[in-house]
Amino acid sequence: MNLDLTAEELSFREEVRSWLADNVPSQPRPRDGVAARDHDLAWQARQYQGGWAGINWPTEYGGRGVSTVEQLLWYEEYARAGAPDDVNCCFVGNNHGGPTLILHGTDEQKAIHLPAILRGEVVWCQGFSEPGAGSDLASLRTRGEVDGDHLVVNGSKIWSSYADVADFQELLVRSDPDSERHKGLTWIVCDMDTPGIEVRPIRNMAGDNEFCEVFYDDVRIPVANVVGAMGDGWTVAMSTLSFERGTAFAASQVRLARFVDDLVELARRTPRPGGRPAIEDGAIADRLGRAQAEVTALRAMTWAGVSRTERTGSPGAEGSMIRVMYAELSQRVHALAMEVLGPAGLDADRSDGWPRRYLYELAATIGGGTSQIQREIIAERVLGLPRSR
Repeated sequence: MNLDLTAEELSFREEVRSWLADNVPSQPRPRDGVAARDHDLAWQARQYQGGWAGINWPTEYGGRGVSTVEQLLWYEEYARAGAPDDVNCCFVGNNHGGPTLILHGTDEQKAIHLPAILRGEVVWCQGFSEPGAGSDLASLRTRGEVDGDHLVVNGSKIWSSYADVADFQELLVRSDPDSERHKGLTWIVCDMDTPGIEVRPIRNMAGDNEFCEVFYDDVRIPVANVVGAMGDGWTVAMSTLSFERGTAFAASQVRLARFVDDLVELARRTPRPGGRPAIEDGAIADRLGRAQAEVTALRAMTWAGVSRTERTGSPGAEGSMIRVMYAELSQRVHALAMEVLGPAGLDADRSDGWPRRYLYELAATIGGGTSQIQREIIAERVLGLPRSR
């Protein structure tokens, strides 16, 4: 693996750094609801106007079409500039819906949806998980029965982030009532204004309402909205999830390194009982050092993954190793922040965001595939071990 940047890559990094310095919003993002939607779409539109929307999308679909190395340089500069968290209202459209349509959508579907996603005109959400089908997605039961030129959908989904403000949903249903497991599923674009849809926000422990339940009561969706072949939704869904488990969380990984640096500074200025700075506590100093070493290792793993993708042309199952390490390390870093803060960590509205992020990161080992599922992927697809069940 060659980590030396070319002259073109160095120039690209300087271009990114300059643009972000001039354009990163100065106002904090609202926590949820319509205000958060408006903020995220405005930031997406600004990136589009600057030529930075869809940096990993092919140029023929309006994206920037940069290499994987340049993508990682973008993420590193993005985090360094303190730009808005990219896991926001636009995440599903940019990293799930859009790329899936590029791979499997019809020309008409691409023409309708891809420009609107890039321009910051619409919000997408995901309709995959159900109360009884989360990590075991193949057991989903929401039905989509064919009735002429429509699928009539009945059932429910859960953990559909931003469904309360979304325009469209990537929806996975069982279209063959006699099918089991991975067979007979269909991936379809659902207009969230369709009659029969009810959205109920779920308040999480951090006090936000971004998670939602979605209920479908005889919701009629045109068959023309099916992406890929009817009944081949599992293949399409795996394409969708490969983005989430591959490069979609790269910015979060890079941002974690900045959080560790911030935590070191927090430990320097936060006194322990007796008045000494927390960083002079030997146990805390040791854990801070370990955290710095681990984020450095995570960066090396990420760059190794980028190098591998450059050679093979697509992200592999090794991305699950990065996903597990990131999720568990992020939880440890934020738990350490709570120890450094002590009683001050009870203030969930602190301007530095540590308590709220600590609560939010408790879900890091669940969202996007639990750590157990990621370890199954590593065991089977990287190590070649037999299936555990």
